Amino acid sequence: ENVYMNVLNSAREYAYFITPYLLISDEMENALCTAAKRGVDVRILMPGIPDKPMVFYMAKSYYPPLLEAGVKIYEYTPGFMHEKQCICDGEIVVVGTINLDFRSLYLHFENAALFCGYEAVSHVKEDFEALFPICKDMSKEPSERTRRLRLSQLILRLFSPLM
Repeated sequence: ENVYMNVLNSAREYAYFITPYLLISDEMENALCTAAKRGVDVRILMPGIPDKPMVFYMAKSYYPPLLEAGVKIYEYTPGFMHEKQCICDGEIVVVGTINLDFRSLYLHFENAALFCGYEAVSHVKEDFEALFPICKDMSKEPSERTRRLRLSQLILRLFSPLM
């Protein structure tokens, strides 16, 4: 989590993330929101079709505060994607097995490679740029969160560290 927060804190232009699961801590939410409010183009790409529906609906409970702060969230419309990547300002790339969720960041022994100044960084940026046009921009979607859905998401969020 510290690596991702440092990436966000040092970002000047953009920070893009791909993750299949978005169950973030308050600290990570704050880092994402703060970067976006500073004018950094922060984008999170999520799957459009989940492999774990309950986890997907929990993840959606994090959308409103992130979107309100200016974070752009995209859902990959062709289906499920299981990538875990981060790119920042065309200089730093993190690729590995680390999801943006509590278990991955705190409980599991996940691995990632950090690339800085390699040619591979530009290739990852090209991959991100090719994905955004085939995704649904959730900031342009009307909120479909009824009171009942919000309540169920809040209850589910209590269990997010276990998911």
